[in-house]
Amino acid sequence: MTVKIRSACSADAPALSRICLLTADAGKSAEHLHDYPELPGLVWALPYVELPTTWGFVMESDGKVVGYIVGSKDTPTYETYARTHRWPALSQQYPPEAMRQPADQSYAALLTNFRVLPKTTLDFASAHIHIDILPSYQGQGWGRRLIEHAFEYLQHQDVDGVWLITNPRNVAAGAFYRKMGFESIPGSPENHLGLRFAEMEC
Repeated sequence: MTVKIRSACSADAPALSRICLLTADAGKSAEHLHDYPELPGLVWALPYVELPTTWGFVMESDGKVVGYIVGSKDTPTYETYARTHRWPALSQQYPPEAMRQPADQSYAALLTNFRVLPKTTLDFASAHIHIDILPSYQGQGWGRRLIEHAFEYLQHQDVDGVWLITNPRNVAAGAFYRKMGFESIPGSPENHLGLRFAEMEC
């Protein structure tokens, strides 16, 4: 098995969407929760190969994308653009009243009224990340390698730190991020974790 990390591109969109669905239920597959299985990827993966200020890297095994790390270097600009140019069109395409499954209803409601991030989180760092790896490739050190690869890139982009939001039900992911050096952000919800590159252990 040959595994490599490379830059993400628009052609990776179907793979990113699929991986997002297969990890959307607190790290497990959410296939059984959705009549519209594309919704998790439309919100949490595809924008990062389509919208301004974004970047991404994929983990490729024998030509197949099996994981990714994506993010925005400038979250306020990214969120402003998405609210104007992305979420309105999707909210019309996926109206909450048309949804039968609770998970679909939740995503549809999010498209209609996207979250507002706490000022404390945005003040901590302008950049944020999302990472997802197929279960069969987890626990092998690839999460750490993806993050280290992304951090090297971001530091060359004059980004001094990042934050992420964990699912409280995904205890293993929370423990992994804290082991990587992420810590709770004062004044933000407990599952908002941040890391400043200057404080990383060499």
